[in-house]
Amino acid sequence: MSVTLAKAAWDHPPTVAGYKRLAKRRLGWVLSLGGPPLVALACFDIIPHARTGFWLITMLVTPFFPWLVIAYFRRRRVAAVLQAYPWREWPCHHPFRPPGSPATIAIPFHEDFTAVFRIIPLPVELAEVGSGHPDRIWFAGDPRFGGVVSPVGGHYPVRVVAHVPRKEEPGGEGFELALRVGLVRPSGKGTRT
Repeated sequence: MSVTLAKAAWDHPPTVAGYKRLAKRRLGWVLSLGGPPLVALACFDIIPHARTGFWLITMLVTPFFPWLVIAYFRRRRVAAVLQAYPWREWPCHHPFRPPGSPATIAIPFHEDFTAVFRIIPLPVELAEVGSGHPDRIWFAGDPRFGGVVSPVGGHYPVRVVAHVPRKEEPGGEGFELALRVGLVRPSGKGTRT
């Protein structure tokens, strides 16, 4: 059974504060990887081995930097979902995962439909993020395609996508809203970022 908590998740002040922390955290990720090569580049004429440091840092950063930039800009999708959908409280469980596998969360929306979502862009153990209710979760979005989850309280919004990509027929109830906020593509396939 679900409990609707507000007209839109964005109307809940701890959610807005949590989103702002998310934006700052992701900007910090980008700056922590993008800053050192820029500092080394600026020091080419000042420090004798700055060129070597620049190339070494660039080789180490290059594989990760694009993913962090994408995560930084995709945070807007989290805001769009929170502004369009209400928080609803659902029972959940965190399936066991072997090391190296993606973090997932299972939410039984109906008796015959349990959605398994992958937490992106980086795995987060939502059961350990300050929630006194690890068996309950707040969800805003479309159960078919994904959305945003948070521990009870809405203070830590995290984007989730279907663990197994779904393709639905375009149209139908809720499809236009999901398309507008970026949960689904016009072809009917759920987005993965």
